[in-house]
Amino acid sequence: MKTHRHELWFEVPTRRAFINITHQVEEVLIKSKIQEGLLLCNSMHITSSVFINDNESGLHSDYEKWLEQLAPHAPITQYQHNETGEDNGDAHLKRQIMGREVVVAVSGGVLDLGPWESLFYGEFDGRRKKRVLIKIIGE
Repeated sequence: MKTHRHELWFEVPTRRAFINITHQVEEVLIKSKIQEGLLLCNSMHITSSVFINDNESGLHSDYEKWLEQLAPHAPITQYQHNETGEDNGDAHLKRQIMGREVVVAVSGGVLDLGPWESLFYGEFDGRRKKRVLIKIIGE
């Protein structure tokens, strides 16, 4: 069995964003030369996420509205976490909802995704460098 590890780095200039990382992940998979196995892709920060869904701007807008309804940023005093001097209590909750990682099957050297599926990096407290880990195992 072979393994391959790679990190992607992001520095999103806004507080929140959804970035399609499918092509970047596919490039890492090609470099790994692994044909059959599993690919783990996970956020290495507690206020960002990796998830799979449709690459459709209306859906991303819906996510933004829905997440803000579930865990609004303001007022920041509503979160005990923010009593530590932070202002990102909402970002931790948004990450919990959207998830930390995805695992995708690798078949024939490509990501075994459904017809409308893409991989996304979700940022909920941007404006600083964060990383995503890609770990591939297989043959």
